[in-house]
Amino acid sequence: MTVSAMATAAYVVAALLFILSLAGLSRHESARQGWTYGVTGMGVALLATIVYVIDSGGSNGTPGIVLMFVAVAAGGAIGLWRARIVQMTGMPELIALLHSFVGLAAVLIGWVGHREGLLSGEPAESPISLWNIHNAEIAIGIFIGAVTFTGSIVANLKLSAKIKSAPLMLPGKNFINVGALVVFAVLSVVYLVVSHDRTDRTGTIVLALITLVALALGWHLVASIGGGDMPVVVSMLNSYSGWAAAASGFLLDNDLLIVTGALVGSSGAYLSYLMCKAMNRSFASVIAGGFGIEAKATDGTEHGEHREISAEETAELLASASRVVITPGYGMAVAQAQYPVAELARLLRERGADVRFGIHPVAGRLPGHMNVLLAEAKVPYDIVLEMDEINDDLAGTDVVLVIGANDTVNPAAAEDPGSPIAGMPVLRVWEAKDVVVFKRSMAAGYAGVQNPLFFRENTQMLFGDAKTKVDEIVGALSPARAQRAAA
Repeated sequence: MTVSAMATAAYVVAALLFILSLAGLSRHESARQGWTYGVTGMGVALLATIVYVIDSGGSNGTPGIVLMFVAVAAGGAIGLWRARIVQMTGMPELIALLHSFVGLAAVLIGWVGHREGLLSGEPAESPISLWNIHNAEIAIGIFIGAVTFTGSIVANLKLSAKIKSAPLMLPGKNFINVGALVVFAVLSVVYLVVSHDRTDRTGTIVLALITLVALALGWHLVASIGGGDMPVVVSMLNSYSGWAAAASGFLLDNDLLIVTGALVGSSGAYLSYLMCKAMNRSFASVIAGGFGIEAKATDGTEHGEHREISAEETAELLASASRVVITPGYGMAVAQAQYPVAELARLLRERGADVRFGIHPVAGRLPGHMNVLLAEAKVPYDIVLEMDEINDDLAGTDVVLVIGANDTVNPAAAEDPGSPIAGMPVLRVWEAKDVVVFKRSMAAGYAGVQNPLFFRENTQMLFGDAKTKVDEIVGALSPARAQRAAA
């Protein structure tokens, strides 16, 4: 068997492992196994590629082989370093940054394909040829990659609070997006016409214009989306990066890259669709960058008077409760409160209370953010329920603890047609007998929308660091633990 045939067989194995990985990641119980499949598949693919390049490179390919090993070593070292230091709260912006790398790689691969055509020295061909199919792949690959690159950079900056999360509202926003697509289509046709003659350098200028248009469109698409919608944006950019990788696979004639890119692209698109349904948004508007166009941040004005509660009073409230629901949000991740929250849930269950967690599909700033945190803290999977599974039970709940959540429990989404988040399904925590909201202040949420929940008669605010406050509640409920802490 030749090395080429062995590499192809390895790619098939890697593709199957990637499919098994996606299947495993779809459920809490099998997520770790799914991760193992994915890592193994990537290792097989990387090893097969290295062996194939070394075998096919020969003596003339030594510089390329050396460069490949340098790139693998540098990328691996940086990846390990970032994985060790990144906090869970920093995962959304890190993932957005990683998506930008995929987009940039697609752009560079497209330009390399164009340059190889110019240097091929082969005679000119007619405009209708297989060569123009290759040129179409170049134009499309560069366009998708460039949109992914700048869009992901903007998402990273918004998620890391380096730029404002409010949506950019340029006049004629939709016309700008549609106009950019029309310009891309026209330039692509021009590129196909002029680039069939490989001695004509006009194609290089046209391709440069396509790249610039795509870079500007990617920036504008994501800049026009409000910060509260970033979880869906990250998911959509994940899909874009997959299609960019697939386009690169066509240019490199790499079947595995095509399959992998298609898997990432389709799964990311489907996840985005599910999240759009959860937020009552239009899937088409997300792709078109119209997501959040009507979102208008409020001035943070309070609408009534709020009531405060202490950790000790909260403990007393929980001690007499038989049914408790905990709804976590990004604030829990920031405070790293998942471990004391898990201990609180365990303690309440030992006291006979029915404790469950209610997770909104876009809680946090990354799909599955809260699920990962709770799994990390060893919270049993069977008490972690999705919004649709628990919403109808909230009316019969004694106490709901809202820990660091804001927009996902905002009653304005259901009751105020003029709200920027109107129509978005939320956890109806206000239907419970008592609600305790853990927050550092009365500031509005990430979407910039004030929350009327804070001023409801059955709501009390527990201000301070969530981890500290939950620890105080646990201490009040567990005298033995408090005595050990004092000792």
